Amino acid sequence: MASGVQMSAPVCLIENSKGQMMVNEEAQDILSSITNPVVVVATVGLYRTGKSYLMNRLAGEKSGFSIGSTVQSQTKGIWMWCVPHPKEPNYTLVLLDTEGLGDMEKGDNKNDTWIFALAVLLSSTFVYNSMGTINQQAMEQLHFVTELSEHIKSKSASNTEEVENSSEFVSFFPDFVWVVRDFTLELEIDGKPVTSDEYLEAALKLKQGESEKVKKFNLPRHCIRQFFPKKKCFVFNQPVYRKKLSQLAKLADSELDAEFVEQSQSFCSYIFQHSNVKTLQGGVTVNGPRLKNLVLTYVKTITSGDVPCMENALLTLAETENTAAVQRALTYYEDVMKQRVRFPTETLKEFLDAHATCEKKAIEVFMKESFKDDDRKFQMELGKQVEAKKEAFYKQNLEESTKRCRALLEDIFGPLEEDVNKGIFSKPGGYYSFMKNMDELKQKYYKQSSKGIQAEETLQEYLKSKKGTAEAILQADMTLSKQEKEREVERVKAQAAEAAAKQLEEGQKKDKELMEQKEKSYQEHLKQMEEKMELERKLIRAEQEKVMFLKLKEQEELLKEGFTREAMGLQKQIDVMKDKINECKKEKSTCIIL
Repeated sequence: MASGVQMSAPVCLIENSKGQMMVNEEAQDILSSITNPVVVVATVGLYRTGKSYLMNRLAGEKSGFSIGSTVQSQTKGIWMWCVPHPKEPNYTLVLLDTEGLGDMEKGDNKNDTWIFALAVLLSSTFVYNSMGTINQQAMEQLHFVTELSEHIKSKSASNTEEVENSSEFVSFFPDFVWVVRDFTLELEIDGKPVTSDEYLEAALKLKQGESEKVKKFNLPRHCIRQFFPKKKCFVFNQPVYRKKLSQLAKLADSELDAEFVEQSQSFCSYIFQHSNVKTLQGGVTVNGPRLKNLVLTYVKTITSGDVPCMENALLTLAETENTAAVQRALTYYEDVMKQRVRFPTETLKEFLDAHATCEKKAIEVFMKESFKDDDRKFQMELGKQVEAKKEAFYKQNLEESTKRCRALLEDIFGPLEEDVNKGIFSKPGGYYSFMKNMDELKQKYYKQSSKGIQAEETLQEYLKSKKGTAEAILQADMTLSKQEKEREVERVKAQAAEAAAKQLEEGQKKDKELMEQKEKSYQEHLKQMEEKMELERKLIRAEQEKVMFLKLKEQEELLKEGFTREAMGLQKQIDVMKDKINECKKEKSTCIIL
């Protein structure tokens, strides 16, 4: 992993003791360190059905997740194993092994439902593990899927007018993989060989009728088809004779059933190649820290007695992530400004150019890491704080310039001041000698480099402080007539006025440059925001179009099977989605239609 985290064994992610859930701190720390996008594979199923063995195979190990050899369930809560993705070096594979459903020791079906719901919410691929065949009993054991709409909400309570339907869930539900263990039948239907996927498809066919028996038969099948339109099936032979099952983790592949080994390899290959990165509504990619925050949010909601809501979880995650994104962008701006800017800068333009470059990069950092900042609250906060940092740097630039210039003036004019104190210029002709020295020293000052933007202002401030000295030397010079002295006083006044006008002009020029920079800053924020919003619109459209395609496919299947009424019900959902997609295409602002 890019983060350098290497787990040699799984750790408990969600502890489940006496029906009380708690997120393990060690697991939180591990997730916090994973900066890669994560591919999350969760497995669920009845206890003692061999879930852990397959998860160990995905981790590339024979042991790790606990494999029990008795009727007692081994895995409690949800365990996590993060390993480098074997096919995608920039991804991290997060494996979640859940406690067995239907454990007779728990006697609490509600606990099982929450474990099932959490596995669905956290994963990008959801693996359901069962034994024997896909028959009515297997379907009834998967009753948790019929309760998902009661234990997961896509919209917050404020959106009560919008009815929850399967299209809301499909947009963020994981891919579904049904694994059938110890399969002993021939893969054929009506005497014709079929694939495992065709076997699952046949098992999910609905029955015609309105009786309670038919409704009970159809309900789990209907839910699987509606909630998980992308489905895959694998069937496995028994790996070894029953007596050796307790030693399964210790056996080499050569000691296992050859077909079982081949089936295991096929399963792992599929997961590695086809499992997607975990994403949230709007195409938000999930990394380790985001997954950690999702886990914390969902567990907190469940333990408080509420129903997990995807929209609320996304908003909570966005609040946390965007706050952190502002801070990271601000830190980036501050660090790079300190590296790039050598105070004092020779010109204001040099300072503002450095600021503009650093601010642009800081906005890019924020845009990359933030999401769902629909009202631009966090982006505006970033702009405000960057501006405050810029003002602090600008003040430092002025102070460093003033400090440098005063030191230069003291060094250059110091000998002249000593001569004044010695009375060298208190003699006939002393005034013009003093002024000549002043002009020569001013030229020497102008030639000095690295004075910064306060050079002229600091010089004029110094000259103004010496005005009394020059006037005293002028009045003491007996070689000058009264009229000559008056003319010299007027000349000095005019010169001072000219310098003041020039200083005022330079100040106005600085103000103009600063205002122009603020406008450029605003335009840069606007440009990057529009680019991000356009990308978000494309992701949302692609997401909705994918869901609509899957719905159209399901509708086609329903029509083939003769379920016209159900197909028409889907058509209403499809029509609404089409309208939203078209509306999103026309929008010039962020269009969140989920």
